[in-house]
This record gives sequence, structure tokens and C-alpha cells, in this order.
Amino acid sequence: MNPRVGFAGLSHLGLVSAAALASRGVPVVAFDPDPAAVAAISRGDLPVVEPGLPELVASPTRPVFTADAADLRACDVVYLSLDVATDDAGQSDLEPFRRLIDIVWPQVGADATLVVLSQVPPGFTRELARARMTASPRPGALYGQVETLIFGRAVERALHPERYMVGCADPSRPLPPAYAHLLELFGCPVLRMRYESAELAKISINFFLVSSLSTTNMLAEVCEHVGADWDEIAPALRLDARIGPKAYLGPGLGFGGGNLGRDLETIKRMSDERGTDTRIIDAWRINSTYRRDWALRLLRSDVFERIPDASLAVWGLAYKQHTASTKNSPSVALLDAMGERSISAYDPAAELPARLRARVTIASDPLSACKDADVLLVMTPWPDFRDIALDRVAAAMRGRTIIDPNGVLDAGRAAAVGFAHYRLGASSVN
Repeated sequence: MNPRVGFAGLSHLGLVSAAALASRGVPVVAFDPDPAAVAAISRGDLPVVEPGLPELVASPTRPVFTADAADLRACDVVYLSLDVATDDAGQSDLEPFRRLIDIVWPQVGADATLVVLSQVPPGFTRELARARMTASPRPGALYGQVETLIFGRAVERALHPERYMVGCADPSRPLPPAYAHLLELFGCPVLRMRYESAELAKISINFFLVSSLSTTNMLAEVCEHVGADWDEIAPALRLDARIGPKAYLGPGLGFGGGNLGRDLETIKRMSDERGTDTRIIDAWRINSTYRRDWALRLLRSDVFERIPDASLAVWGLAYKQHTASTKNSPSVALLDAMGERSISAYDPAAELPARLRARVTIASDPLSACKDADVLLVMTPWPDFRDIALDRVAAAMRGRTIIDPNGVLDAGRAAAVGFAHYRLGASSVN
């Protein structure tokens, strides 16, 4: 069996998922209603930054990209795969996704299996099934498949999934053969569950991540004040079976991007409507904002009191490495707080938000950003930054302070060339 597969919506989720499935030799039609976007993707001009994605899109087994929804008619399985955008308050905007469904639904064969791949709130898929099946009955079934997309690791996870969570109208019934075959290609567990359970499973995963991140960040700050080092403590936690070797134990600047904030907002809204206590969500949000401003507090306490007009070099604008997204980026939040101070910034993929372009200089490379700076802030842990010679950084800078939250640069080498080096979870107590 080699079913024909369609993907509708070629934003981050759809593009990566379509390319990963096509790499397994499955014939894939990848549709987006925007002809300009399809043309750009077809020539290799991708809308997202993901390691490994350009190679998949350029490979002989790549999907057939199209702006004609009628090309989905011959598909046995069609994934609805548009990213669902969120606003600054974490609210999901489902209208573009609903419009995409309006375009795709009439074009899909009556016997085809439709799969909601996009993240939607609990209740959405069952509501969609009721509304659409009532208006236009069809023998083909509707499913919801949960994807835990991680920016910067999306291709890796699409090619080597840990498990599939499939939302079903009736989990006791077997999946359609064509759809089951696609899932079996990746050799991971397939968990069938109710629509609502699948939708809430993704949110539940993110809640546990938020809990782990918030706890790690709080304890890392304790380390900074009592003479401990979090890097020495984390291995002990990884050896505890109740926590595990893959736990999120790296301190960070709160949680960036849009997914975690969206899921917190979704559950808070649903819980508030039903009278469930959600104060733990408020605490996580407050803690994340507090952690985000770690570098800002350090600048004010350890730099600006000595050098009121200190100029800054900033490496990294994206909220994390291997992505161009600046949504909820700690680096951008820091730049917003800097007023008219002299700042030069560099990022290998992300662009500066328009509101900051008049007062932040964008450098062509990391060393150029350091010219005459009093402080270097390494705000995004891009791996390439590790290889930059610190003696060249020292030669370019005027000052000798490096604020490096994620410990990208080697502290010993930094000290050897005269830098004061600050990172999360490392004590300044001697």
C-alpha cells in the first residue's frame, strides 16, 4: 500500500510534516491557497528556518507543491496543517484555519480520511465533525493528530517521532487502513483516544514543561545567591527515575515563542468559565516574565551604575536557536527596555522588529556588533557563537563584561582574556 497524501496549509507545521512524510517515499501533494507562497517554496525560498528542511524540500522525494485545491481530490488522506497563530495575550486566531477548511472540504474525495494536524482547543474537532458531517455527510472519517512541534528541532521530531496521539470519534474502532499505514511508517506507538483527550494531551505536555522550566529557573537563581552551581545539581536530578534523563533542567529566560503561552491561556480561560482555580497559571506567567528580565536586572545592578551610558552588543534576537521567530523573545524585550542607548545587534536568521529598527544597529556579523561595546549580551544560544575567538571579541570591545544567560561561551576562556562572565545558575559568590 502506498496511499496518496495531501497537506493543506504550508506554514511551519504543514511544510515540515509534508516534507518529512514525502522523504519516506509517500507521494505527497502540499497545498496552500497563496500562489506566491507556493511559488517561493517551490524554488527553495522557505518561510521558516529549520535545520534540515531545505535539504528535504530540495530532495527528489519532495512533495508536489500547489495552489490548486483540486489537486487534493486524488488523495486518500488529507492533513489540515495550517499553523494557528496567537496574539500577545495567548489567544488563538482560528479564523484563517476555518477559511482553509472551507476551501479544502469540498475538494476532498468523499472516501478520503481528513486529519486535523493543527493545534486546536479541546472540543474543536468534535464540533467540526458534527457541523461538517451534518451539512455534508461522507463515509470518510475525521481524526485529530497531535504534533509536538519544537522550533529548531521540527525536522528531527517529524522524522523520528516519539509517539502519535490520534483523536477519534470512537477510539475503539481501528483506524482507516491508508491512515494507519502512514503512521506505521515511523515505527512509534500510536495512541488512540477521544478527540478531546488528544487535544488536551498536547496542552498537558506543555503544562508539565512549564512546571519543569519554572522550577529549574527558580532554583538556578537560588544557586546564584548561595554559592552553588546549577550545572553541578542538574546531573543528580537526571539520575532520579522520577525526573529522568531528558527532563528540561537547563535554566533559561522564561518561556518564549507562542505555544506555551497559548496553552496556558486556553486552560485558564476554560477553567475560569467553570470555576476551577488557576492561580498556578498566574504564578507561572509572573515567574516567566521575571526570569525573562534577568539580563536587564544584571545590567542595571552591575553595569549601568558604573557606566551610565554603556553601549551594548547583542548576539541573538530569536527567542531560541535554530529559528527566526522573535515572538516573546527575551532579547527583544531587553531591547524594548533600553530606550535610546547605543546598541548593535546580530542574529543569523531573525530580523529586528520594525519598532526597533530606528534605534538598534544591525551588524553583518558577530564581531562587527562588538565594536566599541562596553557589554556583550549573548541572548540566543546559537551554536556558531561558541566558535568565535574571545581574544578577537576582546580586541573589538571597549569593555570587559559578557552577560551570557545560557553559558554559550566558555567561562574559563572568557576569564583568561579578562572578561567578567555572567550566566544563569552560576554563583558570583567566591
